Amino acid sequence: MATQTFQHPPMEFRTAWHALQALIADPEDTKQVFTIMRALTGKSLWKQYVKFRGLETGQQILAEQRDLLVTLADREALRQLPEGTLGKTYIDFMEREGITAEGLVEASEESYDEFTDKDLERYVMRTREMHDLWHVVSSYGRDGLGEVCVVAFSYGQTKSLGFAAIALMGAYEFRRQFPGNRIFRAAWKAFRTGRKAKWFPGLDWEYLLTQPLEDVRRDLGIPEPTDYLALEHVIRETRPAPVLQAAAE
Repeated sequence: MATQTFQHPPMEFRTAWHALQALIADPEDTKQVFTIMRALTGKSLWKQYVKFRGLETGQQILAEQRDLLVTLADREALRQLPEGTLGKTYIDFMEREGITAEGLVEASEESYDEFTDKDLERYVMRTREMHDLWHVVSSYGRDGLGEVCVVAFSYGQTKSLGFAAIALMGAYEFRRQFPGNRIFRAAWKAFRTGRKAKWFPGLDWEYLLTQPLEDVRRDLGIPEPTDYLALEHVIRETRPAPVLQAAAE
């Protein structure tokens, strides 16, 4: 196993603040998320990577040079999986929302061009491509509140300050828009679930896609997000604009 080190970038709080403001103004501007994550990554990325490459599964993924995007972009293969599996539920979710796995690549295409350690780069790309899988497994939707909760969940998993900043700013904004609702409670529960669940970045997602979703949730320690689901009107009013046609092949 390679022993390269990583010169972590300095925290760029001003850059993160401006990107947070832009993200609030346009929650669909995914590029701002990657700007925030880069600005606030600090030492957390390297710590996560070291943990990943210390796992048997992580070592196997790196040795095989797996590319999760290849699996997630094979929409026909995912459609052929049995009903109720994670993979079939995932592709149904993606097509219903009109999004593709490649969309995250496009949003972050300028974000990681400085890596010289190919294993670290592979880990970063893999965690990026997991995002919508985390939505499906956690049951948090693509509505604004759901995004806040999945980001809070991600902070519980990774301890990356960028996720914390996005979750806090988003929860504050939605509490302002929807006073009297337990927005922060839903986000806090998402964080706690992320902290207690198995570590998602180190999982064999290629295998899990073939497994029944309910079994995956049970094995990973993911309960139903009742506090989030109870806020039906917030979910409804913070959904992205309706998708009229599923994403093309």
